Amino acid sequence: MIEDRIEVNVVGGLDIPLPKMSRVKQVFNSDKIADIPQAIEEEFLKPEILSCIRPGQKIAVGCGSRGIANIALIVKSTIKELKDRGADPFIFPCMGSHGSATAEGQKQVLEAFGITESEMGVEIKSSMDTLVVGSLGDGTAVYMDSHAANADGIIVINRIKPHTSFRGEIESGVTKMLSIGIGKIVGAATYHRHGMDMFPEILPKVRDCNLKARNVLFGVGIIENAYDQTSVIELIPANEISAREPELQKIAKERMPRLNFSEVDVLIIDEMGKNISGAGFDPNITGRSRSVSNWDVGLEVKKIVVLSLTKQSHGNATGIGGADVSTMRLYRDLDVGATYANCITSMSLGGAAIPLIMNTDKEAIAVAVKSVVRVEPADCRIVRIRNTLALEDIEVSDSLLLEVRKKPEKMHIVSSPEDFGFSPEGDLIAEAQTVRL
Repeated sequence: MIEDRIEVNVVGGLDIPLPKMSRVKQVFNSDKIADIPQAIEEEFLKPEILSCIRPGQKIAVGCGSRGIANIALIVKSTIKELKDRGADPFIFPCMGSHGSATAEGQKQVLEAFGITESEMGVEIKSSMDTLVVGSLGDGTAVYMDSHAANADGIIVINRIKPHTSFRGEIESGVTKMLSIGIGKIVGAATYHRHGMDMFPEILPKVRDCNLKARNVLFGVGIIENAYDQTSVIELIPANEISAREPELQKIAKERMPRLNFSEVDVLIIDEMGKNISGAGFDPNITGRSRSVSNWDVGLEVKKIVVLSLTKQSHGNATGIGGADVSTMRLYRDLDVGATYANCITSMSLGGAAIPLIMNTDKEAIAVAVKSVVRVEPADCRIVRIRNTLALEDIEVSDSLLLEVRKKPEKMHIVSSPEDFGFSPEGDLIAEAQTVRL
């Protein structure tokens, strides 16, 4: 049982000199869509899209992945275009085991995104019931949300991006929605039993089985730039998904943000959460994965400190196992049941492992800095970020400033060095989290 405070005898104590931190602005590709409804309207004018929509069709529109910029507007615009062509759309949660794997929980997840019946103007049909619509060559059953399976047509909407737990031509995107998402918890659990390392092979097979079994019209693929802005929206006809999605995946990887360093001693992450990444904080940014042994993004981070959990996560701290040190306030916000359900379904139990818990932000940062071998605390190479989506404005310690100056096309210094700002209770002051970053 962990009490309100943890008393630990640390040799030499934790009152150590921390290096000063400077604000740094990173520069990325900033291409974005200026008018999202217009962009979607233009996509609907493609002949191969127009030809697959018929008046009176009951069309199931699946969505539900977290952290997608402008998702409510994208879904609403898609619904409008379907209605304008005489279709009768409804929304269904396409999110595997999320929302505590309950119908009401999944509907609440959508509502938290702004996807409500009143705002979208259509019904949200949420159920964990599925139909078996086929099987793979090895006998694995293929599951589909019952509402989607009984519709006249199916559309799925998702962001295309690198996955946090496996590598392949197709990672997170339309195919994942047409396999894991649409299969609800029973499908997600079934496919995860093959192991995530097999997902590049398994998920396309599940997708193709679903395409053959039911009338999937198209997928709405979204790509975001490094500033968490909508950069590309493309409607992909069902028969083109297998060929087109890998190309969009390449574009997504090119446009994603990154930390422009090769080695960091301590990475401080102000907040983690399911609305930020399926893994809480994105391994594609941190360079560290608990589920893939040969993970390499060109960055080595020796210690990771995570300070808090977002409210939007509703206690789901999946991915916390990727950190070395955390805080008492994050631990108090953790919902063990929700976190365990997510990690057990994905077969990645390490994602729920609890890191070292320290009483305050100051203690958490100090113990991480102090545990970096062969580096004096004052010389520690520290990077602080708000989360793994917000990487334009970061803070770096003095020892990294020379590297910043060597890359003027990628980043530049915007403030003089300042001490960490802690409250009397030992937590980073609010200004440091909301203004300085």
